[in-house]
Amino acid sequence: MVGSEVYNPEEWNNFFVLVGTGSAALTGLVFVALSINLKDAAKDATHRYRAINMLSGFTSVFIVSALALMGHQTRRTLGIEWLAVSLLAAAINTNGYIQGLGSAGSRYALGLVRIAGGSACYLGQIVGSSMLYLGSRAGIYIAAIALIVNFYFLVSGSWLLIVGTLHSSN
Repeated sequence: MVGSEVYNPEEWNNFFVLVGTGSAALTGLVFVALSINLKDAAKDATHRYRAINMLSGFTSVFIVSALALMGHQTRRTLGIEWLAVSLLAAAINTNGYIQGLGSAGSRYALGLVRIAGGSACYLGQIVGSSMLYLGSRAGIYIAAIALIVNFYFLVSGSWLLIVGTLHSSN
């Protein structure tokens, strides 16, 4: 399958509106929560890098959604845009975990499941967007499912960040 049969924007409009709006709202909430506990988040490497990971993760979801909703997008265009955003988000996420593990910090809820799970989600988006670009209809489903599952890691990571900054301030 090639062309419009692989990616029909009208079929995906509601999906991208939903996840884009959700990610924008959650980005704002995390930003406000961080602002309230900025001192505690900034002084601990785990919290600092988790904050970067959560904000960049939600922002990447918003960017992918915004790009998908732009007019006259082809599956190739969306595939390459989603790939670029996912690669950048995955690099930021991986760097954050490496820095968090290598720095003196609380290690609060910084475990292998979180690292592997979030990384697998970004990998799913990278593989799916590449498949979409190459013309596989399954690609957009793989990337979309990885995006949705990544929401779990972003939301729970944001909660752990907020709880962790409160925990370290006591």
